Amino acid sequence: MSALDGDTRRVLVWALVAFLVWAVAAYLLLPRLWRHHEHQPGIKHMPMVTQTKQGIPGDPINVGLVGSEDDILHAMAEAGWRPADPVTLKSSIAIVGSVLLRRPDPEAPVSPLFYGGRQQDLAFEKEVGRSADRRDHVRFWKVLDKGVEDAPVWLGSATYDRGVGVSHYTGAVTHHIGPDVDAVRGLLIDDLKAAGVVRTAYQVTGLGPTLFGRNGGGDPYYTDGEIWFARLMPNGEKNADPPTIVTPPPAVVFKDAVWKQVAGLVGAE
Repeated sequence: MSALDGDTRRVLVWALVAFLVWAVAAYLLLPRLWRHHEHQPGIKHMPMVTQTKQGIPGDPINVGLVGSEDDILHAMAEAGWRPADPVTLKSSIAIVGSVLLRRPDPEAPVSPLFYGGRQQDLAFEKEVGRSADRRDHVRFWKVLDKGVEDAPVWLGSATYDRGVGVSHYTGAVTHHIGPDVDAVRGLLIDDLKAAGVVRTAYQVTGLGPTLFGRNGGGDPYYTDGEIWFARLMPNGEKNADPPTIVTPPPAVVFKDAVWKQVAGLVGAE
C-alpha cells in the first residue's frame, strides 16, 4: 500500500506541476509574447470590445485605419463600400421593405454600437445578398487625433450580417452576425489594397485569441484577436506600388499559424 500511495503522490505532484506550467504559460508568458503595439502604442490600454446601448459587450474591435475622415470616405468608396444611412424612421422602413420584399438597399442603416461612450463616427457596408438582411459592414470610431504616423487613428469593428432575427439577450429585432469576424476584416483590408488606397498594412494586438466570444445579440464569434491596420493614401492619391505589408513579431506569426488551424476546426463544425 505504501508503494502505491507513493506512486499516487508522484502522479498527483506531476499533475500539479503540469497544471502550474500550463497556467503560467497560458495566462502570463504567452499573452506577453503575443501582445505588440509597436505601430500604435497609443491604443495599448484602450478597450477592444464595443458595447450596446444597454452596456452589453458588443462586436470586437478588429480593424483600424490611419488617415483623415476625407481619406476614409474616399478610400471606402474606391473599395466599393457604401456609407450606411443614419437610423431614421424613413431608413428603418426602407430596410424592413428590403428584407421582406427581397430588394436591394445598399445604404441601409446599421444599428448603433458604442465605444468610449459614444456611437460610431462612420459606418459602411457592402451588399452580399439581394437585400439588406445579408451584408458585410464596419463601424469606425476616431480614437486618436494623431498617432505615430502624424495622422488620425480610427478603430473599427467589421462583421458579416447573416440574417435578421431577435437578440438572444433582449428579444429585440436585430441582425445576427457570422462567427468568423476575421474573414470580414480580411475582406475589407483586401478591398482597400486592391483599390490602391493603402500605403502600409500591419497588425496590432486587439482583443487577443477568442474562441467562444458572444456579441451584444448573443451571437457567437471567434477571432485571432489581431487588429489589421491600413495606413491610407492621403488626399485621394493612389498608390502606384503594392502596399508595404509589415510582418508582425515571430511569436505572433506562430500564434496566428496555430490559430488558423484551430479556427478551421471551429468553422467546420
